[in-house]
Amino acid sequence: MPPNTTATSGDKPGKSGRKKGRKARLIVLVLVLAIVGGIAYGAYWSISTVRASFPQTKGSLTLKGLSGPVTVKRDGYGIPQIYASSDEDLFMAQGYVQAQDRFYEMDVRRHMTSGRLSEMFGKGQVKDDEFLRTLGWDRVAKEEYDTKLSDSTKKYLQAYSKGVNAYLAGKDGKDISLEYAALGFINDYKPEQWTPVDSVSWLKAMAWDLRGNMDDEIDRALMTSRLGPQQIKDLYPDYPYSRNKPIVQEGQYDELTKTFEQSGSTSGSGTSTGTSGSSTSSTTGSALTSQLAGLYNVLEDVPTAVGVNGQGIGSNSWVVAGKYTITGKPLLANDPHLSASLPSVWYQMGLHCTTVSSKCQYDVTGYTFAGMPGVIIGHNADIAWGMTNSGVDVTDLYLEKLSGDGYLYDGRTKPFTSREETIKVAGGTSKKIVVRQTADGMPLLSDRDDELVEVGKKASVDTAAPDRGDGYGVALKWTALEPGTTMDAVFALDKASDWSSFRDAAAQFDVPSQNLIYADTKNHIGYTLPGKIPTRSSAHDGSIPAPGWDSEYKWTGYIKQDELPYEYDPKRGYIVTANQAVVDKDKYPYTLTTDWGYGTRSQRITDLIESKIKDGGKISTDDMRQMQLDNSSEIAKLLVPKLLKINLDDKDVREAQKLLEGWDYTQDADSAAAAYFNAVWRNILKLAFGNKLPKELRVKGQCLWVEKADGTGPVDDDTKVRECGERDADQAQPDGGDRWFEVVRTLMDKPDSDWWKTPAGAGDRNKADNMDELFERAMVDARWELTAKLGKDIDTWSWGRLHRLFLKNQTLGTDGPAIVQYVLNRGPWKLSGGEATVNATGWNAAGGYGVVWVPSMRMVVNLDDLDKSKWINLTGASGHAFSAHYTDQTGKWADGELLPWSFSDKAVDKSTDDTLVLKP
Repeated sequence: MPPNTTATSGDKPGKSGRKKGRKARLIVLVLVLAIVGGIAYGAYWSISTVRASFPQTKGSLTLKGLSGPVTVKRDGYGIPQIYASSDEDLFMAQGYVQAQDRFYEMDVRRHMTSGRLSEMFGKGQVKDDEFLRTLGWDRVAKEEYDTKLSDSTKKYLQAYSKGVNAYLAGKDGKDISLEYAALGFINDYKPEQWTPVDSVSWLKAMAWDLRGNMDDEIDRALMTSRLGPQQIKDLYPDYPYSRNKPIVQEGQYDELTKTFEQSGSTSGSGTSTGTSGSSTSSTTGSALTSQLAGLYNVLEDVPTAVGVNGQGIGSNSWVVAGKYTITGKPLLANDPHLSASLPSVWYQMGLHCTTVSSKCQYDVTGYTFAGMPGVIIGHNADIAWGMTNSGVDVTDLYLEKLSGDGYLYDGRTKPFTSREETIKVAGGTSKKIVVRQTADGMPLLSDRDDELVEVGKKASVDTAAPDRGDGYGVALKWTALEPGTTMDAVFALDKASDWSSFRDAAAQFDVPSQNLIYADTKNHIGYTLPGKIPTRSSAHDGSIPAPGWDSEYKWTGYIKQDELPYEYDPKRGYIVTANQAVVDKDKYPYTLTTDWGYGTRSQRITDLIESKIKDGGKISTDDMRQMQLDNSSEIAKLLVPKLLKINLDDKDVREAQKLLEGWDYTQDADSAAAAYFNAVWRNILKLAFGNKLPKELRVKGQCLWVEKADGTGPVDDDTKVRECGERDADQAQPDGGDRWFEVVRTLMDKPDSDWWKTPAGAGDRNKADNMDELFERAMVDARWELTAKLGKDIDTWSWGRLHRLFLKNQTLGTDGPAIVQYVLNRGPWKLSGGEATVNATGWNAAGGYGVVWVPSMRMVVNLDDLDKSKWINLTGASGHAFSAHYTDQTGKWADGELLPWSFSDKAVDKSTDDTLVLKP
């Protein structure tokens, strides 16, 4: 189905035209359903069925529980601005309005976070539910609500829930969303009341997707089955501090370092910065490899909240001080890179007290999550803030030696604590599982897969490990499994008025740890790293799984908030965060992680800022937008000069090579050069690295003849066995991100490295014995790959034909009947940008060229005149498939446009299309 193109300009769409367009779409829907889905579907999903769930956005409604009237003003894109005279009324109305637009999404989310997806979708979700119950997000969220959150936060969560439930009152599923009508063909599911814990649980799902380096931990351990220590080190090179600057360069960590140097203290610092962890790998042997391979398969299937199961997710944010802007006040930009979802994970709205006072404290606007009160990213009347994932290491995997009903710890057997969980299954029989945890609360993840249990019983280990006994299991230590105060932080951020109150609010944002940037109307900028971040002993740096039977590897504590890095009004006049290192490793006493992003995007943003401000230049709001759209490929700048020197015999390949001559390295959707270069890059990675990785890291269905390890299996000669990859395409390696940029950059100084050697391929593809020969082979392979995908005529090639975005409804749009997918999904869009590019439309080089993650929203805040700020969402305000606001922002988002962002009463009134009054 083509993208929804309703309301394609920033002006208000004509109301009569909008109604006609909506009616036409509804008629088409009924015809399609009748023809493709059969008369039964067509009759059931009538126009009235589709319209039944559309929200009322005009007139007035009575809402029991309000203390006074609340006004909801929606602009031409359906984005709501809520006005109330008390905090409780404001958040109750927020719950009501979000439920109007997105309740189905909210309902699915809470079933995911509580491990109850099977109640909605049947037996196909049981495995996911088992794993989610093992993690116990909702249990932690309940403990958080009961014991950690402030009374005011609880009051707001209760008000929000009351608003959601007011919307649900008296409605059948089909009156709430079209998806419930579809579910009606499968089961008799009916939505339950919303609770405060449902909102808090979502923070755990968010933290899971942004959990740091756990996937790298697993990958490094899995590599040991095929690669040696130096080879693994080659694939995880050191962060290039001298080339790609860390976030904090002039901040307070210098003072902390001096204190540590003077005292000579390294207590709990975990100061190792490499990926040695040698004692871990030497004690685990095949036990770890086999267990983690199975565990990764379990992790792959867990539904994502905001990211791609921890792989490759990044974000950009930066702030420029007033001395370098046209307005004379700061400009702040943010574009988090998350999974592409429909509807977008973000929900835009404004929350305004008619008079800000002790009774009603909020006047804030920005992006939040449907199902959660408050605003996560945005601005109020005094300050603006943005977030990127810090990537700090807050998870560790432990290999546990099992013994009877317990596990070995410092030579003694300790009992697991356990609980029984019952998973209800729509249309099926309930299933009971037992969740086991260590004494310090680590769930045993390996219990969730029968194969993992058997593997643990059979696994061999090296002599340094305890004997096998009843086998080995894998347990998880993670900060988010302890109750915290992030929900308190959200409300505190929303009403912060200066740097001091912002820092106090940020200190409560314990999980997930985020890079927070700041700007205010008084011309200050800043950065702070909050979060609950563990410290480790010198025995363990968190880079690979640890032996759980040795207390030397346990966490030693947490970094104190006043010891975490921050920066305020740096002399350079700007701060950039794009998942690079937070601090220089030689200037900070704690190891925050061994797995930073490698700084490709952050340094490109820094270079763009520097180029604008040199010689007295000033930066505008539109300059910030243009920087967000930068498509420059840093790896192309490195490789293309080398590729152009390769002598090629085949004239068709030479023709493709010529595309790179004079190319400016920008990856525009219509660029043939970008298409060819990225195909060459993908083939370089495959030949040099991908074919040499163990099957656990390669793409499912990708089969190779490899050297036998154990002399078993079908063979084509005496030394080789056919071995097929095991990972989903968007999770496999090498993914082509900036870690791989750094791998290749380092190895280019070693043209005869074994990495550059590859055997001859099918179709008389030449073998390679050095870098130049491998590059030649990659150029040949890329030419014929694109010939197959795009045709022989290179004049018809374009990056956008390969690099496409499909938006899929997260549940029925992926696993529902074909006709339902057709109705709910949208796309494709041909996109510019690429991997580790500022315009980060990410793709996985091991799996293909399709878009995997995206800038999920973009915003630029103008602190001189907040009404001149700009924003855009990936999709639209509505989760209703045939609403005018389902994907009405997507076309503009794809083209790099931003929408006006009204904040003042006057600006909001001017942009308002629909007004709804909620009466007590």
